[in-house]
Amino acid sequence: MRQLSAKFLTVLFLLVFIACKQTAEKTDTPDRAYTSFGDSITLSGHWKAAEMDSRFATLGKDDTLSVKFASEILEVCPKKGCWMKVKLADDRKAMVRFKDYGFFVPKDASGKVVIEGKAYVEKMPVKDLRHYAADAGKSEEEIAQITEPVITYAIEANGVLIEQ
Repeated sequence: MRQLSAKFLTVLFLLVFIACKQTAEKTDTPDRAYTSFGDSITLSGHWKAAEMDSRFATLGKDDTLSVKFASEILEVCPKKGCWMKVKLADDRKAMVRFKDYGFFVPKDASGKVVIEGKAYVEKMPVKDLRHYAADAGKSEEEIAQITEPVITYAIEANGVLIEQ
């Protein structure tokens, strides 16, 4: 009977571990630790934010580009962590969403981040702009002032590393 209980607990532990694995892998480097979200990615081979900014400038209307770059988190969806904005060069930023809505980042995430995914330029409709403004806690007056679509640098991330 005791042997059966031990096997049951082992199986239960493995199931819980697999279910929780989605958002809590730690990647350590000699000088920094990162937490992984989404697909497992590495730190190697990423561009700097300024390089990503210049790559966006080369994208046409229907172009996409596989990317991995490091940046700084500027803002995260305070409701679910389902999107974030990251710094590019100068005052430009990119809107990051997560592939297939398959993972989120912590709502209080900040600091350095490495993102891997697909970059593209989109004309974001007023409806979406208002939705993201509402998510970000903007006032009704601020949301009502959104009346025109905006050209946006966007990334569909399949994996993210956030520095701890």
